[in-house]
Amino acid sequence: MTTPPMVPFAGQQSQAARDVNTASLCRIGQETVQDIVLRTMEIFQLLRNMQLPNGVTYHPSTHQDRLGKLQEHLRMLSVLFRKLRLVYDKCNENCTGLDPVPPEQLIPYVEDDGSSRHNERSASQARPATEERREILEVNKQIWKDKDKVHMRGDMLT
Repeated sequence: MTTPPMVPFAGQQSQAARDVNTASLCRIGQETVQDIVLRTMEIFQLLRNMQLPNGVTYHPSTHQDRLGKLQEHLRMLSVLFRKLRLVYDKCNENCTGLDPVPPEQLIPYVEDDGSSRHNERSASQARPATEERREILEVNKQIWKDKDKVHMRGDMLT
């Protein structure tokens, strides 16, 4: 005896549909765009390999086979574009209530004198960036010192 497949209740199903993560939707959209590009490249490959019936003898079955493949690729491309549109609409729907954040607040920026251009909220984010920048500058200075030493030794040898 087999057990019937589990079917979620209608309430659970609609809740799951609403709880789709926007980041996951963006990933699905990215994969869909990659599929669209791949299909488009395949379509151009098929078109390039198709021979026009301009007085040259060709096998009708081969031509029909290639035409069928081309139509299948075009149909699949249409499906992918519809899928991309659905993902785009769902992402826009999920982001309608969000306040737009200026890009300047998303990236911690530190002035040369060490002062931050952001408000207090982003000050905690700017401190690690300042420390990281100082470390990078120290490493760069050490690299330049080592490079100068190697260059000086090379001059003394010649």
